[in-house]
Amino acid sequence: MTDNKRVVLSSDHAAIALRQSVADHIAAAGWEVVDIGPTTPESTHYPLHGKAAADRVASGDCALGIILCGTGQGIMMAANKVPGIRCGVCSDTFSAAMIRQHNDANMLSIGARVVGEGLALAIVDAFLNAEFEGGRHGTRVDMIEPKG
Repeated sequence: MTDNKRVVLSSDHAAIALRQSVADHIAAAGWEVVDIGPTTPESTHYPLHGKAAADRVASGDCALGIILCGTGQGIMMAANKVPGIRCGVCSDTFSAAMIRQHNDANMLSIGARVVGEGLALAIVDAFLNAEFEGGRHGTRVDMIEPKG
């Protein structure tokens, strides 16, 4: 696990309640939560929230990011546009661990309309507790990163 225990959280309006549950859960596990909202239920644009969270991770301000929207797909697509971000949508714990272990994912996306709270928290735990394995996986991750 990383020494930087800061995790940025963001969502669109569809996932505020689940994001707040995730924030409480990971804070109780010793992570420093940087919740960048939103806080009100008015309709909002998930690309803005995905990018804002991804910028925090890409800059090194936060080690990891967890983002949520209705399906997890749109906000993940926005986050992955930021150089240095490797974000995957997960609806199960196996995939959440594997994106860290094999893909060195630094962000997790969850669909609030896809999984319930209990499963979402288990997915978050699997993601946060996994570590990148390196080796042959490092070679493959290097192939993902754009060359400047």
